[in-house]
Amino acid sequence: MSIKVLFFGSLKEQVGKDQLVLEYAEPLTALQLWQQASGKELMPNTVRVAVNQSYSDANTLIHDGDEVAFFPPVTGG
Repeated sequence: MSIKVLFFGSLKEQVGKDQLVLEYAEPLTALQLWQQASGKELMPNTVRVAVNQSYSDANTLIHDGDEVAFFPPVTGG
């Protein structure tokens, strides 16, 4: 199963990459993907997840060919 992973904003700097493609043999959740792609055990509560450009949560099951984006909260004023 091939998954495209994107990191935006400050997350890009924190994990040291803006995107990668990962191969997995078994289904996994967005949280498990975060742990493996970022190398960090915990996903901060402020990190948002989108699967195929739709907001999702850490428990969303990822499928073959999905695009998963992790991004920090947006601020503005």
